[in-house]
Amino acid sequence: MPMERPDLSQVDPAVQAYIEALEAELERLTHRQRADARVEEALAAPLEPSEPPTTLNLITVSAGGQAKRTPRHLYLRQRRGGMGIFDLETPESDPPAFLTIADESQHLLLITNHARAFRLPVNQLPEAAVRSRGQSLIERLPFRPSERLAIVLPGQPSGYMALVTERGHVRRMRYHFLGDNLRPGTLLFEPQELGAPAAACWTRGEEELFIVTRQGKAIRFAEQRVPHSGCLGIRLDRDDAVVGVAPVQEESSVFLLSADGKGSLRQMAGFAANKAPGAGGKVALKTDHLVGAVTTADGDDLFVISKLGKIIRFQAVEVPAKEGVVQGVNCMALRADETTALAVGRMG
Repeated sequence: MPMERPDLSQVDPAVQAYIEALEAELERLTHRQRADARVEEALAAPLEPSEPPTTLNLITVSAGGQAKRTPRHLYLRQRRGGMGIFDLETPESDPPAFLTIADESQHLLLITNHARAFRLPVNQLPEAAVRSRGQSLIERLPFRPSERLAIVLPGQPSGYMALVTERGHVRRMRYHFLGDNLRPGTLLFEPQELGAPAAACWTRGEEELFIVTRQGKAIRFAEQRVPHSGCLGIRLDRDDAVVGVAPVQEESSVFLLSADGKGSLRQMAGFAANKAPGAGGKVALKTDHLVGAVTTADGDDLFVISKLGKIIRFQAVEVPAKEGVVQGVNCMALRADETTALAVGRMG
């Protein structure tokens, strides 16, 4: 039977503060219980067919630029913590390094360690089976001898691209600058001054940026605080580097993936935003090697690929959402292997 909250105006202020603290803790525990119940419900429910045939493609690219595209619906869901299936076949010396999802009508935006940008139509990549070899992207583009891929993501017809370097510097660029009129090999900035590109994401222009590092630290701040010329986004320890960036809001959840196959959905409600970019990061996930981060929503699927070329697809709802720092839960079973890249599939 629901109870009405009594009038506490005549109660001693110390007692009133104590009651309010208890109420806040009860609300937090109730929210956590509901989130845990959602995870249990998702794990107990039978797996439904992943999705009907679609023109969306899962694109896997190795560190050396071997790439393939495969219709996304050919990847069947597994339970979180499964072993996955073999995907991109590459030599051990050239493991999978990039994973993204794009429609066959889109372009891929390819950014190199020299901070040069190229565009490539998705449909120019031959469609391949789930387990198959890729074709070289490097041979299609005028790369320099020491040049290699640093970022692979689909082009977008609106918004901004937020790009972060290994050293933590961040820049924002309007979509049209990277559109149809992009000259192949356009220099985006001087990497000798700011560091090589490390991660990028698309934003709507009024969101916040969540930048994560290899050591599991992160910072969150409003993207509009980044000036046109760019700025330092996160201050790093000498032996740390940026590995990911995601667009977020107060109600967002971000999936964080560790190289050991563990992951967590970190709720932004429990990760305070900074007033400005440039500060040191706070621990987002307890790990020695964070692989990356993607913003998730209800109904999304997560894709994770490993160094040995195995890939797993599972529902994001199977990962418990947490407001605090955790080590994560097992998302992919690994044997003498480690995860290297991740992507999120919007199912709506």
